Amino acid sequence: MTDRKQLKSARRWVIKIGSALLTRDGAGLDLPAMQGWVDQIAMLLEQGMEVVLVSSGAVAEGVCRLGWKQRPHALHDLQAAAAVGQMGLIQAWESCFARHGRHTAQILLTHDDLSNRERYLNARSAIRSLLALGVVPVVNENDTVAIDEIRFGDNDTLAALATNLVEADNLIILTDQNGLFDRDPRQHADATLISEAPVSEPSLDVMAEGGAGSLGRGGMATKVRAARLAARSGASTLIAPGREPAILKALRDGDEVGTLLRAGEAIVTARKQWLAGHLQMRGQLVLDEGAIRVLQKSGRSLLAVGVTAVNGEFARGDMVACVDSAGREVARGLVNYPASEVRQIMGHPSDKIESLLGYVDEAELIHRDNLVLVGL
Repeated sequence: MTDRKQLKSARRWVIKIGSALLTRDGAGLDLPAMQGWVDQIAMLLEQGMEVVLVSSGAVAEGVCRLGWKQRPHALHDLQAAAAVGQMGLIQAWESCFARHGRHTAQILLTHDDLSNRERYLNARSAIRSLLALGVVPVVNENDTVAIDEIRFGDNDTLAALATNLVEADNLIILTDQNGLFDRDPRQHADATLISEAPVSEPSLDVMAEGGAGSLGRGGMATKVRAARLAARSGASTLIAPGREPAILKALRDGDEVGTLLRAGEAIVTARKQWLAGHLQMRGQLVLDEGAIRVLQKSGRSLLAVGVTAVNGEFARGDMVACVDSAGREVARGLVNYPASEVRQIMGHPSDKIESLLGYVDEAELIHRDNLVLVGL
């Protein structure tokens, strides 16, 4: 758990800056603002901190460069805009950091890069090496090749996964809002800023309702979800106004600005953080109440006897969601049998697997080491 005073002792931050801030709400890259953030990051680096920068803005900058009036919907147009905009975006960051004698490194990721265990570990090693060299990794989604099936969905989620990846102390999300309010401040003049709250607080979901702007893909709801994902590695999240002068220094000093979403005490192991980071499931296992209770209270493996239905087609080793009878996800994990065989053994005890299938591979449908509960 983190309070604002502990921010002074943080060693590593992931800082995410959104499209609306970077592109002056679509008017092109705001170079003076970018230099302002870089000046502050350079100060943090001089204090011995390490910073990973997650930068939105490639598609928005591409839209501006191409003279389009709004973000396109067609996938190939989005990919083209990303390719054009990424050039200007990374050049701008490199130029800003060069004034402080700092190098940057471009890191473009898709969900596939982090879903594959080997590539996940390679990405972690590469970023850690860059940090050790004093280089600032600039992370963005590889929008030029990403399709819906491998897309993170928004850079808030990407930033949370990067926080898990490098085991950062805090996730800092800079936005065009002052933080998280109890109601949408754009519609309610009496909306109250939430200074801090535990990230597991259920009422946060209601407070975060509302869409994103025309340039980005995230809203406050995605930021709350990202904070919960970041909390799996023990990182608390700060949602703060990016246009506030010296905002990063204020956060570092523990000033009461923005919204602090505190992580809980429990930290998920690195492997289970990786499991939790999967966004695409290959299928679903519907569990009875007894199986759900065992998973949540006892931390045991999932057995076939607790499964009541199978949705979708998947192979051995695929990631599947475990849901209750209402379709709410309670866990996810790597399944030991393909869908066709799970349908044959579901509802039966483990000692019947061999007689039903003609062989037995594993007694568990999903071993507890390959299973992670959803939610905090």
